[in-house]
Amino acid sequence: MATMNVSLPDPMKDWVESRSDDGRFSNASDYVRHLIRKDQEREAALAAFQSEITLGVESGPARPFDSAAFKARMREPHDAS
Repeated sequence: MATMNVSLPDPMKDWVESRSDDGRFSNASDYVRHLIRKDQEREAALAAFQSEITLGVESGPARPFDSAAFKARMREPHDAS
């Protein structure tokens, strides 16, 4: 595993250290790795969301929506096979 030195202002350093003091994380490195994983997950979710938005935009103009027909289709029994 690689080592990285990070400079933090004292209040941030105190915050990171408090995360391990309360027992949730075993040390500051565990907490920082947790934050990085969460950031990576957030970035992946945003990329997937943006991809779906792009697909929608590129799918063409919107069509009228018939809510009564939609509700009727939702009430129809589903084929169990």
